[in-house]
Amino acid sequence: MEIKRDRYLNRLIKRKWNGSIKVVTGIRRCGKSYLLFKLFRDHLISEGVRPHEIIAIALDDIRNKPLREPMALYENIVGSVKGDKCYVLLDEIQFVKGFEDVMNGLRQIPNIDIYVTGSNSKMLSKDILTEFRGRGDEIRVYPLSFSEFATAYPGKEEEAWRLYRTFGGMPELLTRADEEQKTAYLQNILKEVYLKDIKERNDIRLENELDLIVDFLCSSVGSLTNPTRISNALRTAKHSRIDDETVCRYLDLLEESFLFERSKRYDIRGKKYFDTPSKYYAADVGLRNARLNFRQQEETHIMENIIYTELRSRGFSIDVGIVENRSTKASITEYKQLEIDFVANKGSQRYYIQSAYRMPEREKEEQELRPFLSVRDSFKKIMIVGDDVHLKRDENGVVTIGIRQFLLDENSLDL
Repeated sequence: MEIKRDRYLNRLIKRKWNGSIKVVTGIRRCGKSYLLFKLFRDHLISEGVRPHEIIAIALDDIRNKPLREPMALYENIVGSVKGDKCYVLLDEIQFVKGFEDVMNGLRQIPNIDIYVTGSNSKMLSKDILTEFRGRGDEIRVYPLSFSEFATAYPGKEEEAWRLYRTFGGMPELLTRADEEQKTAYLQNILKEVYLKDIKERNDIRLENELDLIVDFLCSSVGSLTNPTRISNALRTAKHSRIDDETVCRYLDLLEESFLFERSKRYDIRGKKYFDTPSKYYAADVGLRNARLNFRQQEETHIMENIIYTELRSRGFSIDVGIVENRSTKASITEYKQLEIDFVANKGSQRYYIQSAYRMPEREKEEQELRPFLSVRDSFKKIMIVGDDVHLKRDENGVVTIGIRQFLLDENSLDL
């Protein structure tokens, strides 16, 4: 079964021979190796690249353990280069200590085009430009989007949607026959792959507190929080003595492992960021649900998380929008900060997006639209609802679209 990842494949294709090291990042098991070693390699072959002009090394494979030594890897690649052009595909490059020097050395060879994957903090986007001396080009990969999942799923779309919002988009789920196996898979990789890796790699001493923070973030997806609120909550509910500074460090580690992403608040009119509080979203809604043993199935939070990861996978940066609203009653002026769930930015594009699980009633609709109407610019404003509705546009230019239409149509933001 081939799973199409055209969104990412096209990004790799557009970056061929651009002089940079293409760095494919993302949570483990989200499909980076499949993208690079199967889909991208197949593309190269279809374009006439000969197999011996592709050097592909999986560094997490025990058979390639000797190549985890920097000079051994460098010499192996240089000695394998044949022809005028050669593509080098390296999977899980973080297994090589000092990989930065190896990559920068290979980059000096004009007939080599380099692609690497990585799954931990050494491959964070904020570090790439430094580590590769300004020549790193990141392609962030997420678990399957709903459109990718639905295309690969053999059943009906309705059933695919039920499974997706419950178990998420980790590619290997498509090989698990029933819900019991899907549940066991998600709970196992979260505990034995992601969290175990964080604890061992960073010498975590307060392991229970890290677990509690993960639980807190999973329970409060889409809610504003900060280290102080989290530490206070753990002290009250779990009698923990963890301090704000340690909570902040653990939050950074969870972000660096790609398990969660942070979305900051942005003052739309003032054009400035607030450092705290922020919202945190899980990299995969299925991992979030499995962590909570599928007990807290709040559809509003699940839908908001799915929208967030969809926008991120489409290449948008996401902020929580804040806009000040002024109203006067009985000669008294009130100022309120209204929130827009997502301010999605990509280049010169911007979209304001609200998530509403149910199509709001008339009076509720006015409340939902108030943040939109308080924004004084012409960027598109979109309300995504959980109901299956025909796309509509009101007199204020606000577009309402159903969640599945939004997810299944790559161009849904521009309809």
